[in-house]
Amino acid sequence: METIIINGTDDKAFKDAAKALREGKLVAFPTETVYGLGADALNPDAVKRIYEAKGRPSDNPLIVHIAEISSLDELVAEIPESATVLIDAFWPGPLTMVFKKSNLVPDIITAGLDTVAVRMPDNLIAQKLIKEAGVPVAAPSANISGRPSPTTCKHVIDDLKGRIEYIIDGGPCQVGVESTVLDVTSDVPVILRPGGVTLEMLEKVLGNVCADSVLEIKGDLKPRSPGMKYRHYSPKAEMFLVSGKPDSTVKKINELIKESSRQGLRVGILTSKENADKYNADVIVDLGPANDIGQIAAELYDSLRTFDDKKVDIIYSETFEEKGVGRAVMNRLKKASAGKIINADEEN
Repeated sequence: METIIINGTDDKAFKDAAKALREGKLVAFPTETVYGLGADALNPDAVKRIYEAKGRPSDNPLIVHIAEISSLDELVAEIPESATVLIDAFWPGPLTMVFKKSNLVPDIITAGLDTVAVRMPDNLIAQKLIKEAGVPVAAPSANISGRPSPTTCKHVIDDLKGRIEYIIDGGPCQVGVESTVLDVTSDVPVILRPGGVTLEMLEKVLGNVCADSVLEIKGDLKPRSPGMKYRHYSPKAEMFLVSGKPDSTVKKINELIKESSRQGLRVGILTSKENADKYNADVIVDLGPANDIGQIAAELYDSLRTFDDKKVDIIYSETFEEKGVGRAVMNRLKKASAGKIINADEEN
């Protein structure tokens, strides 16, 4: 299959991509969080192709993207008062809300659940595409399932060229991690996936928000949100997180570098800017200052893909404070490492 790559400012090519979307074809496009792989959300055959192109498990629900609040009415059975408050505060933006679905939404979107996840992206190209296509757009991240999410057009090309019809290049994504997913079907809204809208931001608007829900499920249970059940965001090399006090963490990582190097392994290190010169490894990737969690989030997926490009065999990563967007960063790192965490304080 030929994949056409277009610039988001090319009006004619853009209209062609929107027409293709309307006709049941797949179009990758930028959002403020990550690039999405879009299909007409009301066309089950088109949505099925998303799962096929990504190699995505069919019990993993999709998020529906809209460009106008009025589009929400046809997708959901009801809009709770809490959702109305959140729409006013955070849409367009990196907040997905889970509602009771309407009968119009195909089961393939929701993995058979009675709920549907909806968001309005804060990206002009995404909004323009949805409006031009004239349909709500189902769009998971535009990558091979399980890989680090794409935050540049190159990432999408690397994973999906030859599998989909169009890729729209809109430059790098600003937020860099996926949207927060919030279930608003219960009396107290529940965070199903941390993301660009933080717990603190939600609490400021709503007051009571449940943040200690199970963010990972196993077995035969169906996930209520993307990112809850399967291995996600993962580089090809095995990855370990190393947590502890700053000095203990640096000491432990250097010990691990020496041990892995003796085994003939090519070692990658994911670190804050402050510690980058304290390691002697094959590949050192600096995410930015430890106190700039926004930059760390924006650089995260590109950094994980760098390790693939450099063909490392094993990765050791520092950890970051779990507050604000740091909760989303650590959620993704824990998923990428399959929960393998070494406590440097216990071992020193």
